[in-house]
Amino acid sequence: MEDYPNLVEIDSLEIQVIIDNELDPMSPVQPDTVQVTGGSMGHIALMTSPSLQPDERGGAIKELRMEDICCSAHGLSIMATATRGDVKHTVLFDVGPEEEAWRRNVNRLKTDISQIELIQLSHWHRDHSGGMLEAIRMINKAKQDCGHTGDKVIVDVHPSRPDYRGFQFGEKLISLEADPTIDEIQDNGAQASQNHETHTVLDDMFLISGEIPRQTSYETGLKFGMRFDKSEGEWFSDEKVADERFLMCNLKGKGLVMFTGCSHAGVVNASRHASNLLGGKVPMHAIVGGYHLSLSDHKTVEDTVSDLKRLDPAILMPGHCTGWRAKFSIEKAMPGSLVPCTVGTRHKMRNKNGVQNGVKKNKPKSL
Repeated sequence: MEDYPNLVEIDSLEIQVIIDNELDPMSPVQPDTVQVTGGSMGHIALMTSPSLQPDERGGAIKELRMEDICCSAHGLSIMATATRGDVKHTVLFDVGPEEEAWRRNVNRLKTDISQIELIQLSHWHRDHSGGMLEAIRMINKAKQDCGHTGDKVIVDVHPSRPDYRGFQFGEKLISLEADPTIDEIQDNGAQASQNHETHTVLDDMFLISGEIPRQTSYETGLKFGMRFDKSEGEWFSDEKVADERFLMCNLKGKGLVMFTGCSHAGVVNASRHASNLLGGKVPMHAIVGGYHLSLSDHKTVEDTVSDLKRLDPAILMPGHCTGWRAKFSIEKAMPGSLVPCTVGTRHKMRNKNGVQNGVKKNKPKSL
């Protein structure tokens, strides 16, 4: 009998998008997908804007300030909070491309980052790791301000950190900024946990994958990707990006919710592996994050969307490196399933019985 990871079912999941390539604070989501709990223009106006005197501006009660709206950036950072009974755990999945973007959006969203217990880095690429050190410092300060002075925030990373990553275009080689080092992560107040195998965290409410098997013929990795390790003394091809890992949880009565950083292994490969980790017995409910299709040709996009459709997820939340062509194809092939993964949005998913925090509530209109 095969031994599967002990990933427990959760009652609800709340997702806060802190960094993404796209900003759209106005468009509503599809009905019967997720429950919107924040991120719209109206929410910003009512929750964060200064109050006005009744006779100050013709009866207006609030002023909507443009400085309260988040900004997009090339990268990804998502805060995910899972609830099971009266137990709640929060993971920060990636930290965006640079410190200022992460700090700015967290402050504008007024996000309670004191609840973050673990940061998972999906892979060593600067657009996912650049805000790491500031995120650690801000989370630690938020914990201190709330009187939570217990364990350090854990940063879960793959041990195979390249000294540099980059791209080879003909004879031209372009280097990315270096990712934060393990020493820098720990010197800034976090506990680094290096893992390359599948493991569960936080009372088994979240699962972090190991290397993602490549099975499809059309998901071929990061074209022109290169890697430099000082021990080797030279650049070499790194199109596979083998250190990329996804985050996953199991929403009771709904199925798997998978967070993917860039899907260099392929979003279909990642989704299939997520299902296989639990023996193929749990349906795929939602796929959140970068689908790595923005530069893909038409056939690759169509093949990907076709295989995603076979997986039959209820919700697709493509962001970051997905690209507008793939999003259009998803909506065309699976109308009603697309929920944009845009900056500042906050969504909640509940189990089919509407249970949250151990109390049975009326089933919401949007799940």
